[in-house]
Amino acid sequence: MPHKIEIPQGKTREEMNIRKKIIKDFYAMWNAENPEKKVYNHHLQDTISVRYLSLQETSLIAALSYKSTLAVTHLTEVLENAKVEQRVKPKPNNQNQKRFSEMIVMKYDKAEFGKIKLIVGVLKGSGLKVQYCITAIENG
Repeated sequence: MPHKIEIPQGKTREEMNIRKKIIKDFYAMWNAENPEKKVYNHHLQDTISVRYLSLQETSLIAALSYKSTLAVTHLTEVLENAKVEQRVKPKPNNQNQKRFSEMIVMKYDKAEFGKIKLIVGVLKGSGLKVQYCITAIENG
């Protein structure tokens, strides 16, 4: 990120809304800098696409904590370097996951930050891998 953004660290609704906006603004900037909206992941040996759903899900979940909001700002690095932990079936009652045949749970250990979890959905039919959500793995 070119300039330092103050990310609120509290748990109030207002602070979560500010974090949500920071995440949405970050994705808008990222999309402008990455017109193909995809990044090659070395471990999957395939590209991971970033779609509107990526922004929707991540802004909803990552905005809940300061550290997860901060994790989103490392999007390209996480997409490139995360390693597969497990492959799971989509949650049956989750509307956002119903278009996927499987969910790939990945982790990235960022130096001086900690572990970041990346969830990638594999679209039914095309097999396209779509970034679903990024969050920090909190210690404890």
